[in-house]
Amino acid sequence: MVRVVGVDARGLRHCETTAVGVLLRHQGVELSEPMLFGLGSGLSFIYWDSKNMGFPFLGGRVKPFQLTVNLADRLGAELSVRETASPRRGWDNVVAAIDAGRPVGLQLDSYHLDYFTAKVHFGGHIVAMYGYDDHDAYLVDTDQQGGAVSTSLSSLAEARAARGPMTARHRSFTLDVPRELPSPRERILPALAACAEAFLHPPIANLGYRGIERAGDRVRTWLRRTDDPRRDLPQAALLMEKGGTGGALFRTLYRDFLGECTEVIDSGRLRTAHRLYAEAAVLWTQVAALIAEAGETGDAACLERAGLVLRELSRVEREAMQALRQVAGSAVPAVRAGAVEQTAERLAHPDHGVVSGVRDPGVLPEAVRKRRLLGGQDPHSGRP
Repeated sequence: MVRVVGVDARGLRHCETTAVGVLLRHQGVELSEPMLFGLGSGLSFIYWDSKNMGFPFLGGRVKPFQLTVNLADRLGAELSVRETASPRRGWDNVVAAIDAGRPVGLQLDSYHLDYFTAKVHFGGHIVAMYGYDDHDAYLVDTDQQGGAVSTSLSSLAEARAARGPMTARHRSFTLDVPRELPSPRERILPALAACAEAFLHPPIANLGYRGIERAGDRVRTWLRRTDDPRRDLPQAALLMEKGGTGGALFRTLYRDFLGECTEVIDSGRLRTAHRLYAEAAVLWTQVAALIAEAGETGDAACLERAGLVLRELSRVEREAMQALRQVAGSAVPAVRAGAVEQTAERLAHPDHGVVSGVRDPGVLPEAVRKRRLLGGQDPHSGRP
């Protein structure tokens, strides 16, 4: 059996913050889960529906792994990423890190994990791995899934090899934290700016505050959208509250992040945004309850009320993000388009020390080309 010594195998509420938290704590960096989420500019919104989907999707955060990329930027940490189409090489990458005494992050499809309670395919699930033996891998997942858990090596191989929406090619990653971290203010302001910019200026109408407004219009039709509303509507509500979101579709985490920020930055606008996200968290829980009730009773009036609350949420979150944009001000200077392309080319090089082992030029460089480099935020943030 091989295990990394000194790992704090503590499960948190969300999978990606849990995994990144394990990697950071092993290097002596202790940040709360709300701070991890907020510094990663993790908050977003998407309303997604298409003909080939069984039911609409409401998402409340940036796409999988983007939070980790953003957080590494904020902390000045080196993010080393390995991806490969080869299962053998993918396993070798993981073993090399653990044998060297370092826990490693993995992106995989949670459906295949032995311990996972919800048998639903989700290719954007992220865990930390800190050990293995001849039969099992030792992981850290969310508190809801058990925290320190194990799964068979065969199930882990299936989960990492899975293909489909949000999956990655045997992705593994490690973080190297600098000896001296940026000051809290230097970390927080770019994170606020990036999140506000993406939320207030979404490239398409189903993202950001515009997406919440659209959800308010579309949710009214949900009883007609499915052949089994008793199944699909309560399931959607459950995911909003209990699906690793920390409650209220990630708004509880972001509220608490802003609360921590007010202890560092004395700003009336920041306190306003904190108050508004406290209000938003309550309203999102109301929306989830109304959606669940509509599914259980068939009462369309519940969805009408949910639609009204969502339209109010669009206003509340827009005002909160406008306040945060003013707090951040000019904290993050504009980056020339040429500089973005140079960064993309640098990251694409297979021997680069920050993002290494990425052989597919469309993996991270594409994200770098498209993002608005306000602290690393992807303009398509929130897309599943």
